[in-house]
Amino acid sequence: MKTLHIIFILSLIFATSCKKDTMTTSDTKIKPPVAVKKPTNLEKHQDIRVDDYFWLNERENEEVINYLKKENEYNEKMTSHTKEFQDSLFQEMKSRIKEDDSSVPYKLNGYWYLTRFEKGKDYPIYTRKKESLDAEEEILFDCNKEAEGHSYFRLSGLNISPDNKLAAFGVDTVSRRKYTIQIKNLETGEIYPERIETTTGGSTWAADSKTLFYTKKDDQTLRSNRIYRHVLGTPVSEDVEIYNETDDTFYTFVYKTKSKKYIVIGSSSTLTSEYRILKADDPTGEFKIFQPRERNLEYSIAHYGDHFYVLTNVDEATNFKLMKTPEKNTSKENWKDVIAHRDDVLLEDIEIFKEYLVVSERNNGLNKINIKRWDNTADYYLPFDNETYTAYVSTNPDFDTKTLRYAYNSLTTPNSVIDFDMEIKEKVVKKEQEVLGGKFDKSNYVSERVWATAEDGVKVPISLVYRKDLKKDTGNPLLQYGYGSYGSTIDPYFSTVRLSLLDRGFIFAIAHVRGSEYLGRSWYEDGKLLKKKNTFTDFIACSKFLIDKGYTSKDHLYAMGGSAGGLLMGAVVNMAPELYNGVIAAVPFVDVVTTMLDDSIPLTTGEYDEWGNPNEENYYQYMKSYSPYDNVTAQAYPNMLVTTGLHDSQVQYWEPAKWVAKLRELKTDNNLLLLHTNMEAGHGGASGRFEALKEVAEEYAFLLDLESINN
Repeated sequence: MKTLHIIFILSLIFATSCKKDTMTTSDTKIKPPVAVKKPTNLEKHQDIRVDDYFWLNERENEEVINYLKKENEYNEKMTSHTKEFQDSLFQEMKSRIKEDDSSVPYKLNGYWYLTRFEKGKDYPIYTRKKESLDAEEEILFDCNKEAEGHSYFRLSGLNISPDNKLAAFGVDTVSRRKYTIQIKNLETGEIYPERIETTTGGSTWAADSKTLFYTKKDDQTLRSNRIYRHVLGTPVSEDVEIYNETDDTFYTFVYKTKSKKYIVIGSSSTLTSEYRILKADDPTGEFKIFQPRERNLEYSIAHYGDHFYVLTNVDEATNFKLMKTPEKNTSKENWKDVIAHRDDVLLEDIEIFKEYLVVSERNNGLNKINIKRWDNTADYYLPFDNETYTAYVSTNPDFDTKTLRYAYNSLTTPNSVIDFDMEIKEKVVKKEQEVLGGKFDKSNYVSERVWATAEDGVKVPISLVYRKDLKKDTGNPLLQYGYGSYGSTIDPYFSTVRLSLLDRGFIFAIAHVRGSEYLGRSWYEDGKLLKKKNTFTDFIACSKFLIDKGYTSKDHLYAMGGSAGGLLMGAVVNMAPELYNGVIAAVPFVDVVTTMLDDSIPLTTGEYDEWGNPNEENYYQYMKSYSPYDNVTAQAYPNMLVTTGLHDSQVQYWEPAKWVAKLRELKTDNNLLLLHTNMEAGHGGASGRFEALKEVAEEYAFLLDLESINN
């Protein structure tokens, strides 16, 4: 999550029964920065937009950096009265976390792998033990040591060679998601001199433990567009380009099937996919196209025996179906149904074992895990008994096992990692997340799912959690969270940090708006492209419902979203600002039209199927009608905290910076408007687990301060 900031109060008494008069620049002598207006005409389709703050996209311009620093200084001054409270919140949240924690080990190719943390340290330590958990621990990477000297550090794509002797890994020290891949000899500890720059961080070994396939990114757009083959001990400059994805609306990736038999190159856009396969023991061979791409044909593949299993939307299977095809005849005319399409069940994923097929589904918004024997002697679902839970298949690298590992949590129940014997139908909880401090009792909290009615009559689900002793119908403070894009579903999940809000009287709500796949694929289709506004109106409908039903009031309702969820925040504060006392917009995608017209910006071209291509006039006009930056107007806005990262590769820092500058110019209220730019980080915020908590503490202090809660 991202940082936030708060209002500076000299001496003001707030009445809890009415909307509080928040601090303004006229209440204090602290003046906010004013961005210089330098009008730039942006013309498309004979329409001219005047962008007074277009110059803020000059990342290397000292004037831009100085402006961002002034906004940070303003934020610091306006929130200085909450610094002790922020520290208290940070310590409180940290105290619930088991610092010397470790993951549940999993076995792969003769070794048990686990990740652990040491007390007081921010970064993970990756280890393994040979054959037995009682064996001597071998430290693969201590990221605490690796991170020394870096303000940001992330290790990604850890990949062990088939002979267990080498580890390929990617490192990012800028937070731009441009990883450098290196190779470590696990027997000697030597890190080889090869440095493969500007990659995704991920890679996969061929069967010979000498050949490594990896994905390069375009240096400017950061699109993953090329697959290379590297041979151990040879210069990186001699690496062979295996595949070049020339369609700039697609990205590409490479991986190995669970069976270890095939190397797979995938190409994907929002609506279309394509795969190429090569036997892992023939790394210099030629990849074969599995099924040529067709517009709107999506599929993914898993190998088992002499067949591939294909999860696909072919033949208008909107919610997807499962098919299979011989490994030597993979084009779609050979695909045969295994699990037919169902109108009311979204088929999300599969996990293949020697004797079992495990299917992840979603029905009426709820996760389902279906277990089937290949010989058809068993077919059943794991039992889950409430409406606000999250369950998902976890790490299962072992093919020849009867044990399924899955995870379960809910809004009131900490996460559990569970091993389930698929034959005798018995489960063993391998680990339940510990909530330290001695104060947490899950029986003190209650969750529920309610349904709002959107303006077009559609029912929109909301997941809620709050303390059992909370008195309803009293206008409680409520934080409503939303995302609603890319088909990404925010499931009801447990959070130890969220307890700091719940225990201070807040209700937490997740609005499952259209644009996600919470209610199936059609739920996503109804919240994208020329139906995108459904996402925003759904969120507003949820807010009105929560107010009408007495969960909260306009004076105590808060909204939060990040990235595309930040776009959601920008849209709703333009459309219904009167509903919210405060809004947090983290790394918000708010300058939709300008960004989508600039194909040099990372990720833009791959987004056309999500938002539309504004080079086409109908999409241009529709985007313009909701783009938060283009629709800022002279009206009152809620108290707002906006966050960004200077090195963000997904939502460039200048989008929120421009948005805040324009809001300052036009808004008619005296409410707080804060911009915090993390000058060291990117889209994901701070890299250390405790540094990230400090950012959450800032966000919570912003909300709590608006409620006059300071302890």
